[in-house]
Amino acid sequence: MNFLRNRLAVLGLVLLATLLLYLLLPAIRQGSMEPSLDVQKMGLPGATPAPAAPNITVRSERLPGDPPLHFRVALPADAGGTRPQGRLQVVLLHGQSFTSKNWLDLGTLTLLATNGYQAVALDLPGFGSSPDSDAIKTDQNRADLLLRFLDSLGLKAPVVVSPSMSGRYSLPFLMLHSSRIKGFVPIAPVDTKSHTAEQYQSIQTPTLIVYGEQDNGLGAQSLKSLRQLPHHSVVQLAGARHACYLDRPKEFHQALLDFLSKLE
Repeated sequence: MNFLRNRLAVLGLVLLATLLLYLLLPAIRQGSMEPSLDVQKMGLPGATPAPAAPNITVRSERLPGDPPLHFRVALPADAGGTRPQGRLQVVLLHGQSFTSKNWLDLGTLTLLATNGYQAVALDLPGFGSSPDSDAIKTDQNRADLLLRFLDSLGLKAPVVVSPSMSGRYSLPFLMLHSSRIKGFVPIAPVDTKSHTAEQYQSIQTPTLIVYGEQDNGLGAQSLKSLRQLPHHSVVQLAGARHACYLDRPKEFHQALLDFLSKLE
């Protein structure tokens, strides 16, 4: 008799547990499937709301002259369509195998405009949509071309970004018109040996020297010369080759934005 009672008691407990589990299961399942709350969307304390994205316009233009120059420009604007005042202007040159489109594809033009800077990417003569010309055979010619470009666009004191081959333009311009640029960002430029230590040491322009860790040619060579600039800092992009901004675009962009913020 006792054995029978024990069996019935155990059976009752099993039935009771089954009933409770049946009743609680929907609540358990609903709780496990509830999506986690997004703190930013909820506006809870500690959330940092994302800034409103400005309206960015990237357009292509052509400057007449000898030679005519094609360029791309990205203009920042606030939510009301008004351009912020007082922000830096950035002129982007390019290397031998590239054009202004490189800075469009890499997202540099849009990134700079998003951060409030006016960004201009130039097709150097003989590249992209800018025809070649016999009027750019000397350092003086090439410096004059950049000066004409800046004057025509009303770029009073831009930051010049100059990779590789474009050093044939930016370095003569730096030596002759350093007061016309707010900052200089050479990226393993050519022709650094064409200028003397005295010339470098006379330049007061803040400079960010960028090169790839694996660029043992122009990167290492240009670094040795450019270190003679009095007001310079150096960023080495780990694991990157000669066109280091392509290998490490995120790191390059961050270094560029940090440099620009210090110039304002």
